[in-house]
Amino acid sequence: MPYTPSGFFCDRLIRERERRDGEGTLNKPLRFNGQDYNALRQECLQRKTLFEDESFPATVESLGFKELGHKSNKVKNIVWKRPKEICENPQFIVGGASRTDICQGDLGDCWLLAAIACLTLNEKLLYRVVPQEQSYSEGYGGIFHFQFWRYGDWVDVVIDDRIPTFNNQLVFTKSAERNEFWSALLEKAYAKLHGSYEALKGGNTTEAMEDFTGGVTEFYELKEAPKELYKIMKKALERGSLMGCSIDSLVPARFETRTVTGLVKGHAYSVTAVEECKSSQHKDTKVRLVRLRNPWGQVEWNGPWSDNSKEWATLSKTEKEKLQHQSAEDGEFWMSFEDFKKNYTKIEICNLTPDALEDDKIHKWTVSVNEGRWVRGCSAGGCRNYPDTFWTNPQYRLRLMEEDDDPEDNEVCCTFVVALMQKNRRKERKMGANLFTIGFAIYEVPKEMHGNKQHMQKDFFLFTSSKARCKSYINLREVTQRFRLTPGEYVIVPSTYEPHQEGEFILRVFSEKKNTSEEIENRIEADHPVPAPASAGEESEEDQQFRTIFQEIAGDDMEITANELKNVLNRVITKHKDLNTEGFSLESCRSMIALMDVSFMDGTGRLNLKEFRHLWNKIKQWQGIFKHYDADQSGIINSYEMRNAVNDAAMCLVSRSGFRLNNQLYDIITLRYANENMNIDFDSFISCLVRLEAMFRVFQAFDQDGDGTIRLSVLEWLQLTMYA
Repeated sequence: MPYTPSGFFCDRLIRERERRDGEGTLNKPLRFNGQDYNALRQECLQRKTLFEDESFPATVESLGFKELGHKSNKVKNIVWKRPKEICENPQFIVGGASRTDICQGDLGDCWLLAAIACLTLNEKLLYRVVPQEQSYSEGYGGIFHFQFWRYGDWVDVVIDDRIPTFNNQLVFTKSAERNEFWSALLEKAYAKLHGSYEALKGGNTTEAMEDFTGGVTEFYELKEAPKELYKIMKKALERGSLMGCSIDSLVPARFETRTVTGLVKGHAYSVTAVEECKSSQHKDTKVRLVRLRNPWGQVEWNGPWSDNSKEWATLSKTEKEKLQHQSAEDGEFWMSFEDFKKNYTKIEICNLTPDALEDDKIHKWTVSVNEGRWVRGCSAGGCRNYPDTFWTNPQYRLRLMEEDDDPEDNEVCCTFVVALMQKNRRKERKMGANLFTIGFAIYEVPKEMHGNKQHMQKDFFLFTSSKARCKSYINLREVTQRFRLTPGEYVIVPSTYEPHQEGEFILRVFSEKKNTSEEIENRIEADHPVPAPASAGEESEEDQQFRTIFQEIAGDDMEITANELKNVLNRVITKHKDLNTEGFSLESCRSMIALMDVSFMDGTGRLNLKEFRHLWNKIKQWQGIFKHYDADQSGIINSYEMRNAVNDAAMCLVSRSGFRLNNQLYDIITLRYANENMNIDFDSFISCLVRLEAMFRVFQAFDQDGDGTIRLSVLEWLQLTMYA
C-alpha cells in the first residue's frame, strides 16, 4: 500500500540511520526485507533443508495481480519447480555468463532482458549484480542472492530457486543452455524487488540499466542525433556504459509488430558492439557497423550485413574473426551504422559516470543525491502552468563552485547533469499506480539572496524566468538532461506536470567539478520564548465581555477545564460572524490547556484567568492571519497556503517564540490537519499552531545545553506525546 504519513517518515528516519552506519553501499548493501543471505544459507545447510522464501512465496501472488492474478487462466497450469526437478545437472552459470544466456519467455520484460544482455559485456559490473560464489553443487541450499541499486542504495535481494514452469519448461526468462539458471533467478530477484513478475511487464531499458549500475542515463532521438553519435556510442561502450535502443510504434508497446526487415517495433534491443572494419574490395573504405541483440533470442534483421548477407564476402577472414561473425538464429545481428540510424528511433546510454560521453580525458564527477516527496495539498504543486501552487514544490539549492577545465568558446561554465527519478511506481502498479509525467526547472538565485536558505515564494516565480529546464515533461521513471551554466547559485524545482499528484522521488546532480545541492529549509529552528508583556491601559469591551463569561463559567476557584474552555471560547467566537466557523472542538481545547500549563506534564489541566487572557491574545492574532488567507470568508483556507499562514503566525507570536519548519514538517501538517478536499478550517488551524508552540516549548525545556538534541525515557516520551 502507499505510505501512511507515519510510515513514510519512520521509514525515512530508518534509512538515514542505516546510511550513517555505512549501509547501502556496494560493500555493505541493505538487506531487502531484512533477510541475511549468509545466515539463512548457513541455517539451511545445518538443517539439511532447502530454503523457502516466505516473503516471495511460490504462489499466484508472486506471479501477479491482473493478467497473472487469481482470475487469470494463464496461471492455472503453472507449477513452481527447482532446477533439480527440471533437468539433470543444473548449473548456475555454464561457461561464463553471456548474451545468449538471456531468452525472453511469456512476460513482456524485453526492456529488462536487453539490459541484462548489456550487463554481460562487463564482467566487473555483472558480478556486482550476480555474486559469483553461488552454485548448484558445493554448499547448495536452495537459496541465491542478487544485488541492485535502488534509489540511492545498494540492496541485497534473497530468493529461493523455485521458478514458474509449464510442462516442465520455464515460463519466463531462460538460457539457450537448458541446464543454466542464473538469468532466470536474476529475473526472479528483480520481480521480488518490485512485488511480482507481472510488475515487470513493460518498461524502459534504462530503468534496469540504472538498477544494475547506479549510473545516469542520457537519451538521443536518432532523428536529432549529434554528428559525433558514432564516436559517442563507441566511447561509451569502451568505458563500460550500457546501451539500448528501440523503434517507436504508434501501437502500444505490448502489441510488438515485426517489420519486413525483421526488426520489431515497440521492442527493446541491446547494443552490444560498435566497430569499424576495412573492406577487402575497397581498401581505402571503412565500414561502420553496429551489433544488436533481440532479447527473444531469435528474429533478426534481414537487410545488409545480416548473418548471411553478401556484404560479408567483402571482408577478410581476419576482419570477420574480429567481429565474431556467426550465422545463427540467436537474436544477434550486425547492421551498418547508417541503417541503424534510419531504422531505430531512440537510443539510451547508461553511464557509470557522465564523462563516458565526453572527450578522452577521464574526469572525476561529483554527485549530490537528495530524496524528496510530493504531498497532495502541500508540496505537489504541479508545473509552471499552475502559478498558484508551483512554488510549493520541493526546492533544492544548487551551488556550482568551479568552472570546467576545458571551457567551450572560452566561456566560463560548469557542466552538470540533473536526473529526476520517481520512486516505487512499478511496485505500486497493483494498486493502480502509473508513472507520473515529471520534469524540472532551474532558476538563478539573485546575488543578494546567496546563502539564504528560505523557500522561494510565489512572487519570485511569477516574475523570474527559468534559466534552464528539461526538454519536456514525460511519463518515464527518470528524466535527465545535461546543462552548462555559469558558476553561481541556482534553485532546482522538480515537479509532476499536474498538481495534487503524490509520490516520492530522488534528485541527483552530477557535475564535473565541485557542487553542492540541498533541500531548501532543511533546518528546524525556534527562538526561545520570553514572557509576554503585560497589557497596559484599560480593558477593551471584548476583554470585559470574556472576563464576565470566564467568571460565570469558572466559579469561585477562577479556573476552567478543557470542557469549560470550549464553552468560553465558542461563546466569544460566535460573535465573529466573519469567521464562518462551527467553533472549537474539545480536543483542540485540551491541546490549548497543555500549551498554557506552565509545568506541562505535572500541570493541573486547568487555566486561570491570566493564562486564558494570554491564550486569547494568541488566538486573536492567529485569527487575523486566518482571515487574511480566507479571502472569500468560507471558513477554510487552501492547504497550499498553510505554509505561508504558519510562517506568518510563527513570526508574530505574543510569546515571541517564532519557529521555522522544514518541508517534511509542512507535509505532516497537511496530512494531519487538512480534510479530504485539502482545506483547513479555523479550528484545525488553531490546533496546529497550539501544538507546534507547545512541542517547541517542551523541547526547549528538555534541551538544557541548547545543542538541539534531547534524551527522553519511555515514560517521559509517553507523558509528552499523550498530554500534548
